[in-house]
Amino acid sequence: MNDWPEDGGYGRGNANSQPEGPRRMSHVQRPQVPQQPPRHDQGYNPNFTQAQGSGYDSGYSSGQVYGGPQGGGQQGGGHGSVPPQYAPGPGSGGPGRPAPDWRKRIKVGSIVLVVGVLAWGIGTYAWASSQMRNEVDLAKVIERPSEGDCTTYLIVGSDSREGMSAEEKKKLHTGSAEGKRTDSMMILAACSSGNTMVSLPRDSWVTIPSFVGSESGKTYPARGGSKLNAAYAMDGPELLVRTVEFNTGLRIDHYAEIGFAGFANIVDALGGVELNIEKGFKDKKSGADFQAGTQTLNGEQALAFVRTRYAFAQSDLQRTKNQQKFLSALANEAATPGTILNPFALYPTLGAGLDTLIVDKDMSLYDLGKMFFAMKGISGGDGKSMNIPIAGSAPQNSLKWDMPKVKQLVEQIRNDEKVTVESNR
Repeated sequence: MNDWPEDGGYGRGNANSQPEGPRRMSHVQRPQVPQQPPRHDQGYNPNFTQAQGSGYDSGYSSGQVYGGPQGGGQQGGGHGSVPPQYAPGPGSGGPGRPAPDWRKRIKVGSIVLVVGVLAWGIGTYAWASSQMRNEVDLAKVIERPSEGDCTTYLIVGSDSREGMSAEEKKKLHTGSAEGKRTDSMMILAACSSGNTMVSLPRDSWVTIPSFVGSESGKTYPARGGSKLNAAYAMDGPELLVRTVEFNTGLRIDHYAEIGFAGFANIVDALGGVELNIEKGFKDKKSGADFQAGTQTLNGEQALAFVRTRYAFAQSDLQRTKNQQKFLSALANEAATPGTILNPFALYPTLGAGLDTLIVDKDMSLYDLGKMFFAMKGISGGDGKSMNIPIAGSAPQNSLKWDMPKVKQLVEQIRNDEKVTVESNR
């Protein structure tokens, strides 16, 4: 009844020092497994055995879940195989995750950035436009000259102390005079041939022409032999524009005026303005006390610099030169990417200037920007700055214009020609 072989099978002991191999039991029939060719991954699978090579499948899994050389899976079947669209690849976020579409992400991010910048720009423009004081009505100016090819601005610095406290007036050496007068006047011509800034001394001896009162609506006769700043004192910006146009023959397209406080606040909002002062000077009335050399002026110092006249032999003529020099430096500082593209610099600057800047009713924020960039161009060498040609002295310590040169200058500006006229002083 015992089917074990007689020659020392399992369970009967064996004197050999090596264990016996498996014995075949004659009554047990094993199925014949057909020979299979070696698989393509045999050279890379560390779990590959001769039994696998001979087609034997022990059913043992190495623990691989997803397809790959070690799992023995082949595309479309086998243990651990996955559809090719879910197979990990270079740059993927992990096994089984599709690779991120970076082109799409960059495109979406760029669109969001552009929309955000546009929204910020439009919002800033709308806010700044609402802060502008469009108070001067040039439509009230009568008998105006014909338009020229250049855009012209009459830029006025007034001695207005509006909104200033007693402490600020003392600090800025402005005094406490009531009302307001022009402290500086200049014509800025923005032309394709080059920009030109022409200072008009406030003591210029001119004719104040007939005019219609901006408030009363009454017609007033002409008044010959007056200083230019008297026009502003008589009827404000509208009469000043009328007087400049009448005496020069040049049409003024836009008007811009700023007072003492606004001027100083803009400079401080910019963090100061760098300026090279060629020769030092002092003036008790304006509070000026400067050494020669390059230095950064704060609002108080800047106001003293542009107001000083008694420290110079040429008095008002030298002061107008200093005013042009500083305004060009101010525009150069304001119209930079560091100010325009930086909200922390742009908003304080606009806030400091726009609520004290008085402009004509047709002047937009875009026109104001063009004015600043034109002044910046002059400081960069794109154009020239000059005093209006002077022929000599006139009554009441005033200055008489050199009218032949003034007419030539006006014609060159009106026709957008390069200005070749030189000032006498």
